[in-house]
Amino acid sequence: MTDVAIKICGISTPDALDAAIAARADFVGLVFFPPSPRHVDGHAAAALAARAGSAIGRVGLFVGADDGLIGESVRAGRLDAIQLHGEETPERVAQVKERFGLPVWKAIPVATARDVEQARPYEGVADLLLFDARTPKDAALPGGMGLSFDWSLLSAWRGKPRWGLAGGLSAANVADALGRTGAPLLDTSSGVERAPGRKDPEMIRAFCKAARNA
Repeated sequence: MTDVAIKICGISTPDALDAAIAARADFVGLVFFPPSPRHVDGHAAAALAARAGSAIGRVGLFVGADDGLIGESVRAGRLDAIQLHGEETPERVAQVKERFGLPVWKAIPVATARDVEQARPYEGVADLLLFDARTPKDAALPGGMGLSFDWSLLSAWRGKPRWGLAGGLSAANVADALGRTGAPLLDTSSGVERAPGRKDPEMIRAFCKAARNA
């Protein structure tokens, strides 16, 4: 059994939340980004938070959001951490961390070795770095598109903050991904969906089982 943290991102319905809890995921991600098919508003986030209670950690995902949206969402979703998935600078990460007093995760889009090195300025600022596949320049979303990247690019990463792996992970490839990267945290979204934004409880269970048994 592998002691790896698991995050199921883009949770927006009670059945998906229940499945993540039952499968012993460590975190669920609530997406506060209207263009995403996984977007939840404050009302939906509050309902999911009330249903989850203390059974699972909640991470709010934001893309270039202002303090007003982050603050409202932190309160509604009773968030345990804030994930910044846009082009936020290290300075902005530090501002959000100081303003809200919560751990801040920073997504790092990766396609090349140079992209991995772009994580260096966030060391000592972000609480967790999440290496995710870089999306095409004309893409409407910064993630959650089922894309992956060359995991060998992380072989030389020895950064100080805790880190995680995202991008195209599913029950079919998560064991390979973990074996090749040793990632302390695995994050999936589209890999456990029937269609964009529609989580499949059985796929969530299968993913968590595959990750734990890797």
